[in-house]
Amino acid sequence: MTVAKVIEINSESTVSFEDAIRQGVAKASDSVHNIKGAWIKEQKVTVEGGDITKYRVDLKVTFVLD
Repeated sequence: MTVAKVIEINSESTVSFEDAIRQGVAKASDSVHNIKGAWIKEQKVTVEGGDITKYRVDLKVTFVLD
């Protein structure tokens, strides 16, 4: 029997949403093992002076318990 758990993490990038997702999953994998997938719960941007300065994502990361 397989049991999975879902955690929620936040990540940000000055480059893109895709970069924020990659960085978030990479950082989570430093301490969480057996990551099987992730889905984007929410996307946000920070705007300063009319320009986007940060891309933020809220991720739900699924991993299988040992």
